[in-house]
Amino acid sequence: MIPQPFRAPRLLLAASAFFFGAAYFTVSFPETPGAWVGSFVSTLLIALPSFVALWWFLGPKEATLSLLSLSAFGFAVELIGVTTGFPYGPFYYGDSLGPKVAGLVPYLLPVSWAPLVLGAAAATAPKGGTTSKRRRVLWVFYAAVLLVLVDGVLDPGAASLGFWVWPEGGAYHGVPATNYLGWLFSSTLAAALLLALGHRGWQNAPPPPGLLDSALIALAFWVGVAVFSSLLFPAVLGAALFFYLLHRRSRLAAAYETRYKGGEDGEKRRLRT
Repeated sequence: MIPQPFRAPRLLLAASAFFFGAAYFTVSFPETPGAWVGSFVSTLLIALPSFVALWWFLGPKEATLSLLSLSAFGFAVELIGVTTGFPYGPFYYGDSLGPKVAGLVPYLLPVSWAPLVLGAAAATAPKGGTTSKRRRVLWVFYAAVLLVLVDGVLDPGAASLGFWVWPEGGAYHGVPATNYLGWLFSSTLAAALLLALGHRGWQNAPPPPGLLDSALIALAFWVGVAVFSSLLFPAVLGAALFFYLLHRRSRLAAAYETRYKGGEDGEKRRLRT
């Protein structure tokens, strides 16, 4: 039988509802002393389901390598972005996210970013594996586009909270178009890196539905921020993405159900080792 964490999303929906509600307090009390500690703890809790699913999916070695590589890549891109303006345009991080590397990029950044990459890669995984180069390229592209759409929910809310600041503003709730071009660029590289590092697992088995859980919970939180900040379009976009990812999760859960019933779990474990 398929493991319970990958089959029934009731706990996932409860967690999503909790973080949606928590967004109200984040929006209503932004200046609470020590708020960054709460941000750090909640970020870890949101990321945990996908990290556990990746560990189960790829095994300890490849999962650790994937997460460390995504973290290093995320830090590198953000450090370059803050100091040079490439590829997102001029911006800087506020103080709400806590201590920063070199005073520029918050330490918790990769903990919040990596689960989004994992979720996008899992949500856009092609049915039946990736036996051709063309399908792998399309997979990376679709994952990158999905991440840009997710950022269309995340960035307006984060900017309204002062998590990061665009000094020159922008047409989309204070966020410039260059930010989304930059996200397409960095997300393409991140998705390609993730799929390359864990290629045996990603290409030989459907990704577990649990890889989407952190992205879903994070989306629920940012939809809440958009709702309580009166950001109508980001709220609608976020709700649509939430139900899309929930649908993709149910499809992956069905694929895993079929796989377990067919007795293929042992084969997947053999390929992973």
